[in-house]
Amino acid sequence: MRVQLENIWREWRGFVVFIAVMLVFRSAIADWNQVPSGSMVPSIYIGDRIVVDKLAYDLRIPFTQVSIARWADPARGDVVTFPSPADEKLLVKRVVGIPGDVVELKDNELHINGVIAHYEILPADVSASVPIDDRFRYQLLQESILGDERRIMLHAPLYRSSIGNFGPVEVPAGHFLVMGDNRDNSRDSRIIGYISRDRIMGRARTVAFSLDYDNYYQPRLDRFFATLP
Repeated sequence: MRVQLENIWREWRGFVVFIAVMLVFRSAIADWNQVPSGSMVPSIYIGDRIVVDKLAYDLRIPFTQVSIARWADPARGDVVTFPSPADEKLLVKRVVGIPGDVVELKDNELHINGVIAHYEILPADVSASVPIDDRFRYQLLQESILGDERRIMLHAPLYRSSIGNFGPVEVPAGHFLVMGDNRDNSRDSRIIGYISRDRIMGRARTVAFSLDYDNYYQPRLDRFFATLP
């Protein structure tokens, strides 16, 4: 029996080592996550597979949330991944408020530290490329505030949700306020609360590839290696 196990090990050890290295790599260095919901449209589509830089902010012990070296903190506008404090499901959202910020939404108009965001309607060709059902129900906008820009999606006024009004709140030390770019359809800090620094696992920068679930899983070639706004 021992000889058989040794033979199996010699035959498969390269594969086992490869799997172990890949698991450690995905846990501590970089990972790729599927996006199953539309809470980050128009920046991230359903079916995108995003690349997450696990070394963007710190180094963690593999398979844990224990940080052993920290060199940066998330900034406003960063797209981050974290386990939800509500149910531990992995989420991807955008950092809107950093510690000390006073954040408020007034009918989906963002205010940070007394500064009011500026909004512009996205060009028709850009809006037309975003996969949206019932397009007449939505508005796609460029939001600019405190030197940061991102694309967001709002329901048309008739369909606005109650979470379009929020705060004002002051983000506590060691925590971040996150929102989805699909502002009226996102379970974010307005519902699940602030996200502690220790929960933030990495920064999403790029779409590795994308599949259109509503079109027989055809690849969206224009999304391959696209940089996230």
